[in-house]
Amino acid sequence: MPFTPPRESYSGKIFEETIGSGPKAITVGGENVLPFHSFEGATPHKPVIAFEVQDVPPEDWPEVVKEVYKGVSGDPVTWAKYCIEKLGAETIALRLVGTHPDRQNFSPDEAAETVRKMLAAIDVPLIILGSQHAEKDSSVLIKCAEAAKGTNSVLGKAQEANHKTIVAAAMANDLKLIAMSELDINLSKQLNILITQMGFDKAKLMTDPMSSALSYGLEYTYSVMERIKLAALAQNDPTLQPPILADVGMMVWKVKETQAPEADMPAWGSLKDRGIAWEAVTAASFLIAGAEVLIMRHPDSINAVKKFIAEMEV
Repeated sequence: MPFTPPRESYSGKIFEETIGSGPKAITVGGENVLPFHSFEGATPHKPVIAFEVQDVPPEDWPEVVKEVYKGVSGDPVTWAKYCIEKLGAETIALRLVGTHPDRQNFSPDEAAETVRKMLAAIDVPLIILGSQHAEKDSSVLIKCAEAAKGTNSVLGKAQEANHKTIVAAAMANDLKLIAMSELDINLSKQLNILITQMGFDKAKLMTDPMSSALSYGLEYTYSVMERIKLAALAQNDPTLQPPILADVGMMVWKVKETQAPEADMPAWGSLKDRGIAWEAVTAASFLIAGAEVLIMRHPDSINAVKKFIAEMEV
């Protein structure tokens, strides 16, 4: 008798969301099976990888990454266009680091002007990220949402401490929204409920359960993402059915293994190779756990993950 592999079926489905507008808009989600289980059900859209761009030069990034963007990272628009035209970026994640009170403390109006210039210069979807200073992000993201009105961009991140103002800004300007909680499925669900109770469409939401790096809590993040995905599919829980976003680059490129010089750690091998591998392995792990959207930094890491996605979809 021929062998028939067992197949799982699920009652739930991940919300299908389109970000951006025009011919280069991208749709994520829509699957009704676990990641890369196309043999069991529908996986209509590939995961999306956004290149991270900052509003200020990335002085705190390791040289391995800074070198890639040398000559363009002094201006966020120039940087983003380089990612699109030279590196093939399909999505840009603009992180407004300069608005943080401990950095340049740019005003909300200055941040909004950066967003306007970015949207005027690029034709791919834009993810707009604050500095993760909850109080400052409240005022910054309101202005940025107004600047991005009607573009179907993604605004984030809304946290429990500031979600009311950021949710209201996303609703008023018809934007997608990222909800970030701290590595707990119950906190993710609670925040999503609070946001939808304000009238925000749950099908326009993305869940960021907070990422981590390989060897720095990855297995914990993995388990939280996996539990969210299983609850969404197996339990048909609509509060956990938004696509999952993993903010990979910012977590990976600050750990010792991606920064320690070869002279200090000769047994670890090439600093460049190990850093690229660290980001790629972290990102691939989160894809397997259930992430649909990744934010990454090094183009070689991104290319490795794109190859992984192509191989897994065969």
